[in-house]
Amino acid sequence: MAITKTYQGTEPVRINKWLAQSGICSRREAETLIGQGAVSIDGETVTSPGHKISAGQSLTIGGAAQKQLESRFTAVLNKPVGYVSAQPEGEQVPAARLLTAANREGRGEVPSSRKSLAPLGRLDADSRGLLLLSDDGVLAKAIIGPDSELEKEYVVEVKGRITADRIDRLCHGLELDGRKLKPAKVTKNGPTGLRFVLKEGRKRQIRRMCELVGLDVVDLLRIRIGPLEMASLPPGRWRALSDDERDAMIRAAGPKPKPKPRLHPRTPRR
Repeated sequence: MAITKTYQGTEPVRINKWLAQSGICSRREAETLIGQGAVSIDGETVTSPGHKISAGQSLTIGGAAQKQLESRFTAVLNKPVGYVSAQPEGEQVPAARLLTAANREGRGEVPSSRKSLAPLGRLDADSRGLLLLSDDGVLAKAIIGPDSELEKEYVVEVKGRITADRIDRLCHGLELDGRKLKPAKVTKNGPTGLRFVLKEGRKRQIRRMCELVGLDVVDLLRIRIGPLEMASLPPGRWRALSDDERDAMIRAAGPKPKPKPRLHPRTPRR
């Protein structure tokens, strides 16, 4: 079956931009589908990625292209220590090797070993927890795109004395590689623990942040990405991301509404 969607906006918008904002496909995927002649508006085939759709018009993506889009796959994995999320080097073991039928929670397709799944937010080999492996371009942009504002939450155990001054420095004022970090939410979590909430993911960021304030990380667990929580998924186990979860993450990463201007009350006339 084909995908049909009616544009409800007020101003005309480029098709590739609207499809990406709607979570149907990425801009690049939209351009490929248009080049294949798979996209039409009110029954007329679209030939240009810059074509705009207007309010009330209906866009249709042909059935063959729909199958192509539906083949996208995202795994939710509780990565144990010792596996790398990115391309392995030497003796390293990739986390994707855990995506087997024996390790699956619930039902669903087991991805082929030939399927290329990228980490949407890396976890080092000595870190553990929530990891998404995916070939979904729209979801990737929502989570790790340059404009993403999705929070990532971590529970961290450290060596060293946790003081109010160190927590304040972790929240504000640190730099890595000559670039100032975005503000972080860091709170104490037990006598030797910290809870981090970040909106960016620089290389080994939390470990390097802690080093800058005199703390050593001994355990790092990611428990949340945006609205998606790892919950009770056991270590080394995985499940498929649901459509509802995907939609929720894309919505959460979308542009935030601009605050309404404050109206100053009129001074009553005397």
